Amino acid sequence: MTDRHADTRTLILGGTQGVGLAIARRLAAEGCRHLIVTGRDAARGEAAAAGIGARFVASDLSDTDATTRVVDEAAEAFGRLDAMVVAGALTDRGSILDATPETFDAIMATNVRSPFFALQRFAQRARAAGHSASVVNILSIVIHGGQSFLAPYAASKAALANVTRNAASTLAPDRIRVNGINIGWMDTPGEDAVQRKFHGGGDDWLARAEASRPMGTLVKPDHVAALAAYMLSAEAGVMTGALVDFDQLVPGIYPE
Repeated sequence: MTDRHADTRTLILGGTQGVGLAIARRLAAEGCRHLIVTGRDAARGEAAAAGIGARFVASDLSDTDATTRVVDEAAEAFGRLDAMVVAGALTDRGSILDATPETFDAIMATNVRSPFFALQRFAQRARAAGHSASVVNILSIVIHGGQSFLAPYAASKAALANVTRNAASTLAPDRIRVNGINIGWMDTPGEDAVQRKFHGGGDDWLARAEASRPMGTLVKPDHVAALAAYMLSAEAGVMTGALVDFDQLVPGIYPE
């Protein structure tokens, strides 16, 4: 493992479990010693942060004002903020036939509104300080359409994909790079809870799910973390506005 992130000051919004925590661990393994992770669960967050030598700040991504304050706090604590990852999201179910306005608004506030304004504040501070910076937005393969029961969630991730590319173009002259990862079906604690809550999943849901995949496995957080760490690093060069599909099913390909 290299020390390519030894000088990186990083904020991970939603970094206490799943892919967010995997990215935090990867950055720490690559030398990152200025790292803040956020989440709603204080006990889980403190434990996660302690395990990698990071700081935990309790913050709910649905609260835009609180989220932008965390960006300010992180920048002020570290002297600057070079990197940010938006990994938190609300995945409540709903289709075009039964989603409620309340569910739709909650998903959009968490998955689009707060990430948009967190990126705005991050970029404003980097521009004012005159340094380069990098952002990775954790998106989903559902930006290409998604399942019927994920209609508001898919819409939110598609919106954030647009924000990612729009911001990348706007901020390129300031050397602020913005990229996204469209993750497929992933093996995380959050997915385990979702399968049990919404889909009647038992203790064998993961084994059954992986048996149904072409490569015999779901996406693993550590694999995504390696890509995110690269995207945030100087090794990524001028890479910006990229939306990388991270899945084994290729959108647009049909069974023969």
